[in-house]
Amino acid sequence: MTSAGTAPVTARAPTTRILCLGNDILADDALGFVVADRLRKLTSSGADIVSSAESGFHLLEHILDVDTLVVIDTVKTGLAPPGTIHQLRLDEIKSPSGGSPHYVGLSETLALARCLGLPVAKNIVIFAVECSDRLAVGGEMHSAVRAAVPLLLGELRCLFAMNCVSRPPGPTE
Repeated sequence: MTSAGTAPVTARAPTTRILCLGNDILADDALGFVVADRLRKLTSSGADIVSSAESGFHLLEHILDVDTLVVIDTVKTGLAPPGTIHQLRLDEIKSPSGGSPHYVGLSETLALARCLGLPVAKNIVIFAVECSDRLAVGGEMHSAVRAAVPLLLGELRCLFAMNCVSRPPGPTE
């Protein structure tokens, strides 16, 4: 209670978070940072756009207290050419057998958060862009991966326009 006898106003958590994952020192894996930068320039101030090089349990703070989580990342399936945009549901992600480059992945982190009763996003949409090389340090992003950025922004616009998430990212360039 404030001194005037009214309850203080608390800020409402954003209803949608766009979590752009990657590593800005790895050529193709920098995609998440590029997309986050473009989204920040296109979006109204109400959007919650986060870019992070973190993985595993370090992602907990980014997946909590939102209704919808949109994840942007790169993937190397070898089943599609570089620049292909995959739209996935969480149940379509298979954890790699053996050692993972992320040790604990997004799906395991979400599962743990749910087991602990934490306020995890109810709706999760994942956009993974097929990369050419996830491990090359430095250098330029593969041209097909870079060309996927405006296409991915268009996919996000479409997703927001269909009211799957609550805030549109704005017009594409």
